[in-house]
Amino acid sequence: MKTIKIGINGFGRIGRFVFRAAVSRPDITVVGINDLCPVDYLAYMLKYDTMHGAFEGTIKADVEKSLLIVNGKKIRVTACKDAAELAWDKVGAEYIVEATGLNLTKEKAEAHIKAGAKYVVMTAPSKDDTPMFVCGVNEKTYKK
Repeated sequence: MKTIKIGINGFGRIGRFVFRAAVSRPDITVVGINDLCPVDYLAYMLKYDTMHGAFEGTIKADVEKSLLIVNGKKIRVTACKDAAELAWDKVGAEYIVEATGLNLTKEKAEAHIKAGAKYVVMTAPSKDDTPMFVCGVNEKTYKK
């Protein structure tokens, strides 16, 4: 089974929800997270979520190495404002979940591609003519 490697840009409510969904699936691996908050705070917010309850698993933060260690797996954490500098290719991230609410145009989302990703999934409506797809509504119109 091929594993899909994802990176998450923005670890707020949506980013953490995507993370929880991803770690529950054996075919998805989170390899990188980018958020401006400190690693230990991200670990705390993931562990104690007011909507989804306590995380079932182990969570540790390695502040010195900027790693989030979840269920024994090390995940690179960065705090970069410019998506083009995220070096997603260094961690093997193919898909980026854009959950900051900031990079919602094709031009801004392409910064993740320049950083080594293959695809970008926006979690909010685009602010330009970038097409939007909703499962159960129009996902069959998506063309690679």
